[in-house]
Amino acid sequence: MITIKKTVNASLDKVWNFWNTPEHITKWSFASPDWHTPYAEADVREGGRFKSTMAAKDGSMSFDFEGEFTLVKPNQALSYVMGDGRKVEITFTETAEGVEIIESFDPETQNPEEMQRAGWQAILDNFKSYIEEN
Repeated sequence: MITIKKTVNASLDKVWNFWNTPEHITKWSFASPDWHTPYAEADVREGGRFKSTMAAKDGSMSFDFEGEFTLVKPNQALSYVMGDGRKVEITFTETAEGVEIIESFDPETQNPEEMQRAGWQAILDNFKSYIEEN
């Protein structure tokens, strides 16, 4: 698994809400400024499904990021399986500096692991910027 992390300056309740609510997901879930997430849905419960459409702003490319939640512990942890069978585990831990988010995911085989780490980290960095500005 590849692991990334970031500490955000926000309450645990706010982090959980912004992480899981489609109206917020569409504002932060992309890796670079030339991409966006025009659509998101999330049924945040074990067995519930989620889907986000990630798209280049120029319309040249898009894909759906989707899967099924396998573990939901509000304000603590999420796990899910993506459509291709890869697993993701996320923990949310309150610290003196804020909420530490640790995200571990199975890599895919098409792109180098460092590229995948950088892309997922960029999305997590966007989350930090968005939540701290709102």
